[in-house]
Amino acid sequence: MSEALAAGLDRGQLHELYRYMCLAREAEERLEILQKQGHVKGGLYRSLGQEGGAVGAAYALRRRDDGTGDFLAQTIRATGALFLFGGTPVDYFRQYLARATSPTRGREANVHWFDFGKGFIGPVSPLGTMVEIMAGITLSFRLRGEDRVGMVFGGDGASSTGAWHEGLNFAAVQGCPMIMMVEANQWAFSTPTRKNTRAESFVDKAPGYGIFGESVDGTDVLGVYEVVNRAVARARAGAGTQLVELQYFRRKGHAQHDPHDYVDPDLIREWEKKDPIDTYRARLLSEDWAQESELDAILAGTRAEIEAAAEEAVGEPLPEGLSALGGVYTDIATPVPWTRGASPDPRAG
Repeated sequence: MSEALAAGLDRGQLHELYRYMCLAREAEERLEILQKQGHVKGGLYRSLGQEGGAVGAAYALRRRDDGTGDFLAQTIRATGALFLFGGTPVDYFRQYLARATSPTRGREANVHWFDFGKGFIGPVSPLGTMVEIMAGITLSFRLRGEDRVGMVFGGDGASSTGAWHEGLNFAAVQGCPMIMMVEANQWAFSTPTRKNTRAESFVDKAPGYGIFGESVDGTDVLGVYEVVNRAVARARAGAGTQLVELQYFRRKGHAQHDPHDYVDPDLIREWEKKDPIDTYRARLLSEDWAQESELDAILAGTRAEIEAAAEEAVGEPLPEGLSALGGVYTDIATPVPWTRGASPDPRAG
C-alpha cells in the first residue's frame, strides 16, 4: 500500500470512497426516472444526503466473496454499503423492477436480497428484526472463535421496537462482535425523533446495555470511517457489541410517495449545504488528494455503469405468474410433529 494520506487510507482508497458514494446516488437518481416511466414495482427509497454514512461505515469492514468475511445487514437507504459488499447495480435495478432475473426472481423488492458468500443480508420489513438476526450471526462468530464482525443498520424509528431492544440486549449480554449503526436521520416516516425518544443522543442508550457508543457526523465519510474503524477493531478484539450513531438528515420523504411536506423547507436547504458528496469532493481537491479531472472521470464512470445496468434490467422479462409457486410447495413428505400427533379432545380434563 502506498503512503496513507488520511484516516490511514491511501489515495486510491480515498477515491474509492468517492466512487461508491457517487454510484449510490446515480443509481437512485436513475431509479427516480424509471419510476416515473412506470418501471419500478413498489416503493422507491432514497438515501439522499446519507451516502457518506453507509459507505464510510461499510468501508471499515473486511469484505470477501468466499463466505469468510464480515457480515452486513443493510437498510433500504444503505445503497452504498450494499454496492461495497458486492451487490451489483444490475441486480439492484432488477430487484426494484421485479425482473425474473433478479436475485429473488421478482418475489421481493429493492435491497431485500442476500448473498452469504459476499456477506450481506437484506432487511426484512418489520423494523428492528435485523438486529436480532445479526445478533445470532455474530454469536456464531464468537462461539466458533472466528475473527469476524457483523454490522447492522437501523433508523432512529426502529430503535423504538421490541426487536431492536431484544436483539441489542442479547448481543450485548452474549458479547457478540456486532456493530449497531443507528441512522439518526431525524425522522421515522413523518414522526420526528423527539417523539420517539427522550434521549438527546442514541449514544446515551449504550450504557444501559453495557456497551460502548460513539457518535459521528454522518455526512463526513472520512469521519464515519474513522469512528466505525475503531468500533470494528474493538469488536474484533473481543470487546463485544458496539454502537455508532450517524447524525444526519433524511432529505427526501420516507419513500417517493411521501411528499415530505411536514418538514420545514429551510431546514432541508440547510442540510443541502452539508451534502456528503459535495463536501468530500471539495476536501479531496483542497487537500490535494485528487485532481478535478480524476474525480470527473470517476463520476462519468459511475454514470456510464449505472446507465448500462439500468438498460440491461429494463430489457429483461418479468417473472411468469406460475413461477411464484416454486419454492413454496414440496413433494417431500415430512412427519407430523408430535405436538400435532392427535387432535385435542375438548371433553378431556
